[in-house]
Amino acid sequence: MQKLNFIATTTFGLEAIVKREAMNLGFSDIQVADGVVSFSGDVKTIADANIWLRSADRVLVVIGQFEALTFDELFEKTKALPWEEWIPKDGKFTVIGKSIRSKLFSVSDCQSIVKKAVVEKLKVKYKTDWFEETGAEYKIQVGLLKDMATLTIDTTGPGLHKRGYRRTSVEAPLKETLAAALIDVSYWKKDRILLDPTCGSGTIPIEAALIGKNIAPGLTRNFVSEQWSNVIDKAVWKEAKASAYAKINVDAQLDLRGSDIDPKAIDIARQNAIKAGVDDCITFEVKPFEKVTLPGDYGVSIINPPYGQRIGEYEEVKYLYKHMGKLFNANRTWSVYVLTSSEEFEKLYGRNADKKRKLFNGNVKTDYFQYYGTRPPR
Repeated sequence: MQKLNFIATTTFGLEAIVKREAMNLGFSDIQVADGVVSFSGDVKTIADANIWLRSADRVLVVIGQFEALTFDELFEKTKALPWEEWIPKDGKFTVIGKSIRSKLFSVSDCQSIVKKAVVEKLKVKYKTDWFEETGAEYKIQVGLLKDMATLTIDTTGPGLHKRGYRRTSVEAPLKETLAAALIDVSYWKKDRILLDPTCGSGTIPIEAALIGKNIAPGLTRNFVSEQWSNVIDKAVWKEAKASAYAKINVDAQLDLRGSDIDPKAIDIARQNAIKAGVDDCITFEVKPFEKVTLPGDYGVSIINPPYGQRIGEYEEVKYLYKHMGKLFNANRTWSVYVLTSSEEFEKLYGRNADKKRKLFNGNVKTDYFQYYGTRPPR
């Protein structure tokens, strides 16, 4: 079967996590760069990567890579690529682009040239001068980095964080892909309690439930490449999803808890958990943080609290962070992980973190403060 090269794009700081996921899926030739994890596979990899990757943003198939110092060079080398093997006569194809530290810095010109080159190649294949573009979508990206051009087609469509269970949300939601990564970094195991005392719409407990039950994050949604019947047979998708269903651990016993001061958020969280099929293992309740108590020892708490970035809000947030410290510092058996943009979080919490990891929550630069609890007895 033909070897294909892929790129999984990811939020800066999550590359190592996506690499580990790719390794666990058995992908080969795995390499990491800023914001991307590349790997190789075959046509079936399109389905497996989209269905199973938890922390990546999207999966791109690489059509070609080459040096491009002039627009003529970009046109000719793009035209030489096997676009006809991917895009059918009725295929709808758009071109997006980016350019970093390259001589060809005009993104709009690069997009236009790539579009023209692809059209010229398809004209030869389909012996026509007009393409209606009424069929499946093939979004092409031209990325230029230090004069090296990478031409890809997006296999995902709406980003991988669109799991399909979050029909409604609250203000400033945490992306599902980032929530999954926070859980991965915490090394939470399914035999331990997980608590999110500022759970909002429930993303962290729900993602933990998907992980604990081994439910593939993309199992119940659709991907743009499912319509590429000229490239990947529908039977491949059917087999990949059937395999994912068979791997669900229906007997997993999980103790996941989420609370929030906002009754509307808790109502939404419950709806989302039902939609995700994991409402049987998550307890949600309306509760202000100062009323939260720890349900036992040796648990794990993963928290994405309010950041207080609006004028007047930060004083309330400081109060919240101090209460966090009082709660968790009184029981050092708990492992606590907090994502926040506050530069004085450790001071307010009353304890320096064992480890910090720089991450981006959307466009907000944050730190993931990690406090390791004592190990549970064997």
